[in-house]
Amino acid sequence: MAQRVAVSDGANKKVSRVRVVVRLRPYMGTQDEKDEGSCVRGLDSKNLEIINWRNATETVKYSFDVFHGEQTTQQEVFLSVKPILPHILTGQNASVFAYGPTGAGKTHTMMGTLNQPGVIPRAVREVFKMVNAKNEDEGWVYSISMSYLEIYNEKVLDLLSPGSQDLPIREDKDKNILIPGLTHTTITSFSDFHKHFVPASLNRTTASTKINQRSSRSHAVLLLKVVRTQHAPPHRQQAGKLYLIDLAGSEDNRRTGNQGIRLKESGAINLSLFTLSKVVDSLNSSTVVRVPYRDSKLTRLLQDSLGGSAHSVMITNIAPEYKFYFDTFGALNFASKSKLIVNKPFICETVAVPALPVKRARDGQEAGRSATEPQKKRQRDEKKTKQDGSPILAHLHSPSEPSVMDRLLALEKRVMNGGDKDKPDDSREEIQELKEKQRELESKARLYNQVLDERSAVKQESAFKNSLAPLQSKQSTASRGIKQQAVVQPLQVSSLSVILPLQTHAVVKKQSVCAKKKEKKLFHQVEPPEGKENFIETGWESQINTSVLDISKHKILQILNSGSLKELKGLQLIGDKKAKLILGWREIHGQFKKLDDLIQVEGMTGKRYPSFMKANILSVMGY
Repeated sequence: MAQRVAVSDGANKKVSRVRVVVRLRPYMGTQDEKDEGSCVRGLDSKNLEIINWRNATETVKYSFDVFHGEQTTQQEVFLSVKPILPHILTGQNASVFAYGPTGAGKTHTMMGTLNQPGVIPRAVREVFKMVNAKNEDEGWVYSISMSYLEIYNEKVLDLLSPGSQDLPIREDKDKNILIPGLTHTTITSFSDFHKHFVPASLNRTTASTKINQRSSRSHAVLLLKVVRTQHAPPHRQQAGKLYLIDLAGSEDNRRTGNQGIRLKESGAINLSLFTLSKVVDSLNSSTVVRVPYRDSKLTRLLQDSLGGSAHSVMITNIAPEYKFYFDTFGALNFASKSKLIVNKPFICETVAVPALPVKRARDGQEAGRSATEPQKKRQRDEKKTKQDGSPILAHLHSPSEPSVMDRLLALEKRVMNGGDKDKPDDSREEIQELKEKQRELESKARLYNQVLDERSAVKQESAFKNSLAPLQSKQSTASRGIKQQAVVQPLQVSSLSVILPLQTHAVVKKQSVCAKKKEKKLFHQVEPPEGKENFIETGWESQINTSVLDISKHKILQILNSGSLKELKGLQLIGDKKAKLILGWREIHGQFKKLDDLIQVEGMTGKRYPSFMKANILSVMGY
């Protein structure tokens, strides 16, 4: 059993403001444009100014957490991001995303080159360095996995699995964003990461425009997940995620010359970035009730990073040329609004609750129950005798009253030993009384046998009716009512008045009545009337052999815990959407402990669950 808890990041750090870093790329204009100069100028490590387009003699000043000028190196940019990385080793989320117009250097900042690696490779290398530096005496074991995706034309595509279809974006109960069906690859070193990352990067959609020879046509997201598990009880497990996001740049199609499919791509990019600006405005407004995260796939994915549960760093890339002036001006305004956003990080932790004490208590109960089992069985037999055996049988076997046989044997012994010679008439009178009592017992026994015959006939008739009922499971033989006969033999007295041994006893004969039945299918998979999912016939499980039912449930649970997307879709009443939801639930909570846990998956209601179980059990059994 596991319990999921949320822990704040200390008393003084319950909230975390979005950290904004601005990077100005080097001047890349033509000879004529160089005469115009740069429209942006850095003042110090935090402040910069841009010319006011309304009045060229004035400037507009901005202040951010960090400002990197044109000569800034890749290592210096990474140092601005490095402080948030340790959080993912303690079960918290962190995100770094590059924002800015097309051609401003976002991909270079995040990806870099072989000689000048960007934020992504440096951050991954740093995570492995921190994990390897952890002392094993701390009692934690670490595992790292990666995922890589792109948002292209409002579709989420898995770059590690190029043939995948559009993936959904979901949110768990702790407000964490997740993507069911996304490939998660375990990596053990930076070289292992590089082996998977480079081919996946080539799958990203890029194209040439008039402004950029290799323009990103999609938003790329690298997800690095670090899970650490405690060795000793209660075996705590903490999972932290690092999102490294390279956003596509906003484009002016008049300058890029986009046409056809490039124009469609540009429209999707600009729409998602416009939605992103609406999200930031909503978060900074005290009057807006709804933040439009769901209006685009990008903002849905960034929900953790902006106003969510992650420590976030936004790197705003800007260009110095005058032809980028309005793009740069808009990016700086967006960055200044973003630094006001506050996130609320927490530790995502799972605590395993030991089940050993409960098991011991149950074992103790089993031992106590087994010790008293014979006594309880006798009590049940006596109770059943009183209920089903009628007063006649109870009277015949009553231990409180001496039996007729014992009395006759005692009388025989006394006569044979010569006792009561002086009173032979008394012996004859007593014998006569016993014979009368014998006849009375025979009469009662016959009456009791008639009652048993009637009960047996009623039970056979009831069993016959049940065999004709629909949805009846096949049964080879069925034991019917147990017929009990009490046979009392008559007394045999010799002419010499010598009493022979009395052969009086109660005989209980068990008779079993077997009836052959036609083999029928247990169920037919018929659509519920009027499409109602909650229509379910009751009592159907009782018609199935217990061992067969357990095997079927085990197979279903095995598919839920280890089945692929295709195998999950093969289950009855599980389509593509619910299969992805099950994968997402499994990603968050781990394997299903029991089949009832399926009700916790979104869309699997308490009314739908019985229909799911019935259909799949019958499917496994071959009906």
